[in-house]
Amino acid sequence: MTRSDLVDELAARFAQLTQRDAEFAVKAILDAMNDALVRGHRIEIRGFGSFTINRRPPRMGRNPRSGESVSIPEKRVPHFKPGKALREAVDERTSPLGELLPLPSTSSAPALASPKVRTSSPAR
Repeated sequence: MTRSDLVDELAARFAQLTQRDAEFAVKAILDAMNDALVRGHRIEIRGFGSFTINRRPPRMGRNPRSGESVSIPEKRVPHFKPGKALREAVDERTSPLGELLPLPSTSSAPALASPKVRTSSPAR
């Protein structure tokens, strides 16, 4: 699913939202999540998962072309850990051979409750 697919889905599920309003809502949510992660906060969306920042320590690497040792600096990278409900839903909806089962149509599917979003202050 791409960002534009998400906007289309949001606009389709909520008739009172125009395409432009749905686009603004998606942008606002993603910007808020981005800002929280940049500040080092943890984002938890119950039933979906949590986003944290992982630290990759500095290390020595090799230039594949010359074989020369290269110092690789420390990095901080975003990490997503799926929640239990998401893991179970994915596990139930995928077959052992990796084929996806058909999803229920949006008209007959029950509306999902809005997940609670919680951010926490950076770990020290």
